[in-house]
Amino acid sequence: MIKLTKLNKSNDETFILNCELIETIEERPDTTIRLVNGKHFVVAESAAEVVSKVVAFKRNIYGR
Repeated sequence: MIKLTKLNKSNDETFILNCELIETIEERPDTTIRLVNGKHFVVAESAAEVVSKVVAFKRNIYGR
């Protein structure tokens, strides 16, 4: 699970995403995360930041 920030016009809100559901991460120019269930989220973090958070989470769970 990783903490991200939704990119909203009204306000930025944080949420927790199950990173096991991520199918693709695209920057166009905002970062869009598509999940295996078809849902998508536009987030404030860059694709590199999302990947770093996923790697850190997995390292924490599985060790290095």
